[in-house]
Amino acid sequence: MQAPKRLKKRAEGQSPTEVLEKDDTELRLEKALFGDDAGFLKSLKRDQTHEDRSLMRREHGNADEFVEEGADGGLSDVADEDLFFLDTGADQLPPSVSKGLESTEHVHADSRPEPVWHDSDDDRIVVSLASNTRLRKLRDTEVDDVVSGREYVQKLRRQYERLHPTPEWVTYARKRRKLSSRSHEHDDAVSDSDISVDENDSVPSAQPLAELLRTAGSLTRTDTKKQGTKVTRKLRPEVIDIQRCKDVAGSGPSSIDSLQFHSYYPLLLAAGPSSTVTLYHISPQPPNPNPILTSLHLKGTPLHTAAFCRPLLAPPATTKVFLSSRRRYFHTWSLATGTITKVTRALYGQEARKEQRTMESFKLSPCGRYMGLVGSSKKGGGSINVLSTEAMQWVCSCRIDSRGGVADFAWWRDGNGFAVVGKNGEVSEYDVEMRRVVMRWMDEGAVGTTVIALGGEAGQQCRGGSRWVAVGSSSGVVNLYDRRGWMGGQTMTSSDDHDDAKDERPKPARMFDQLTTPISNLEFSEDGQMLVMTSRWKKNALKLVHLPSCTLYRNWPTDKTPLGRISAATLSPDGSYLAVGNEQGKIRLWEIRE
Repeated sequence: MQAPKRLKKRAEGQSPTEVLEKDDTELRLEKALFGDDAGFLKSLKRDQTHEDRSLMRREHGNADEFVEEGADGGLSDVADEDLFFLDTGADQLPPSVSKGLESTEHVHADSRPEPVWHDSDDDRIVVSLASNTRLRKLRDTEVDDVVSGREYVQKLRRQYERLHPTPEWVTYARKRRKLSSRSHEHDDAVSDSDISVDENDSVPSAQPLAELLRTAGSLTRTDTKKQGTKVTRKLRPEVIDIQRCKDVAGSGPSSIDSLQFHSYYPLLLAAGPSSTVTLYHISPQPPNPNPILTSLHLKGTPLHTAAFCRPLLAPPATTKVFLSSRRRYFHTWSLATGTITKVTRALYGQEARKEQRTMESFKLSPCGRYMGLVGSSKKGGGSINVLSTEAMQWVCSCRIDSRGGVADFAWWRDGNGFAVVGKNGEVSEYDVEMRRVVMRWMDEGAVGTTVIALGGEAGQQCRGGSRWVAVGSSSGVVNLYDRRGWMGGQTMTSSDDHDDAKDERPKPARMFDQLTTPISNLEFSEDGQMLVMTSRWKKNALKLVHLPSCTLYRNWPTDKTPLGRISAATLSPDGSYLAVGNEQGKIRLWEIRE
């Protein structure tokens, strides 16, 4: 070995020092212990590569599965075939499972609305489902691995909907929104087509009347026989024998705006803004008095008027129920078959539909042939549109000149005409057969007329067959007229076919001022022996009038009679029951005895 060279170095002011040159052995030992520049750079590069791999494992969720090299856990001596096995799995899913997955995806894709915007970055993202244990559940088959960002979002949404199904209230809200939008489309569409009944809309159905009466039991047959038989009885004046029965209904979801008894069966029809119409079986006998026979709910249709329609010559079971609200359409409910029909195009032309923007107020003729609709008010007056209940077609129209429009109207007893009163107090008698007004007269002392009613039987002595006419006003005054004195008979005709007969000012037989709030309801009994007067603007505002004496009953109602704010009142066809509905949804029932 060559001896190291000695280097002599002399520093200024110092003694000379000898420095030996490093040999090969020292250089190798120094490199092994401290390294050199090339090894340092190589080590840095190796560490950087290791960190990059660790970071990628953490991003894919396998950081907890990473095991340091060399930590074999004492399994280094075990053969590889004993440590691992190959899970080949099935080549494909069973047909039933694959079809179910495809159908589920199609259903969700069809029910979900079309997105209005797509993120372009979703298409550029690539996600591996097989490399992440938490994402393997999103695969449909074993071979599924790499998916795009959009497919990844769809698979996540599908997995979430599997774990958290759609609540029922969401499905109901979507269905209700679709129905409301469909009804608005029908309201806005104006067509001159000949379609009068829309049978394509989804409307509910109900049980036929025969099945309903069959389930009511033997009491129905007994009461029906009694109800259909006309019993002549005479009421005493001034004092009435009346007895309270079990309430027909307790507090309801809304007020009772319509009440009516069936002309033959012991049924009571009730409806209100709750969109529900109910049929009650009037049978006060215990143990289950006045049960509910059936009910019908029309979604999104707050009912304003409901009435029975039974033609005189038709069987009682062929009765229909007409239902209307503040809409451009109304419904008919056939009690014979239980079907509900939506009538949307009963009026034709732009002018007719402008005059009839809503069908909430209507009255059916006693003969069952006609339906009268109160038209929309105009500055120059109002109108009554008459429809045929059989064909649902427009028949005629009565126009009156009255400031404020039509206040109310009432059909004659024979159904061949009606009396319509304007808010200024002028009454027009309109004949449907002649298609014109046959008489006009003014209500005495009229101040804001609100309601009119016809009742009693006069035979051939006056036109229409109705003896009494009552007119109520906003001041609470009710004028009662006897039409026999000034209304001509059926054979009466005016001197000129184009001029209307006009009485100067008929005098009322009696004026009633016991009520001090606007009159909301007037109704005569079928035999014309009683008049019911009510006002919904004050509690317990109800009075009974005896006819033909034109006197008030002084013993009823009393201060303790629980009437409430009366929204509807009606008398049974034989005059034996009085039903009163109030704004709390309660229906009180009283029996009127001889």
